[in-house]
Amino acid sequence: MKLFVTAIGTDSGKTLVSAILCRALEADYWKPIQSGTVSRDSNSVTQLAPATKVHPEAYLFKAPTSPHKAAQLEERTIDLSKFKLPKTSSNLIIEGAGGIMVPINDKQFVLDLIIQLNVEVVLVVNLYLGAINHAILTIDKLKDSGVTIRGLVFNGNGYEEGKEYVAQYSGLPIILELNQLEKVTSDEVARLAQKVTI
Repeated sequence: MKLFVTAIGTDSGKTLVSAILCRALEADYWKPIQSGTVSRDSNSVTQLAPATKVHPEAYLFKAPTSPHKAAQLEERTIDLSKFKLPKTSSNLIIEGAGGIMVPINDKQFVLDLIIQLNVEVVLVVNLYLGAINHAILTIDKLKDSGVTIRGLVFNGNGYEEGKEYVAQYSGLPIILELNQLEKVTSDEVARLAQKVTI
């Protein structure tokens, strides 16, 4: 099983969800594009799911900004054709950068990377006023592009009407529901991994 974790926006909890899925599925982890070397998502996954095998990034940039801009700052270009899935006999969790329409170069987006890798998506929907709009736009764009969505992860407290509407509209299974955590620890990730339905 190879799953691409994306979200309806930035700072939606993709890294936490990726760590939980790595534990639940005993999967490897891969972040194809990492912008910002000070706080790397792969380091967070290693802390939260210590047994996880982490594959090196295809592109690693210093600036914590969108991939296309981070590449420009280093006078580099992200070439979609250079992405190849890591070789592994294990399940694989792939974490994207931001949402699906985050640009990776002048013409292509994270969505194009998902299509290139030919993998299913787990969509993280963090709950806030406006989440319905962002979630439906993302879901419809993925479906229109021929991408299979394996399921949804809802992240956040409250806004039940938003959660219910997105679930009803999409008809997609709910893989996990996360409440706001006071502290994110390895033990908490292990506990949450037991609640994953996939």
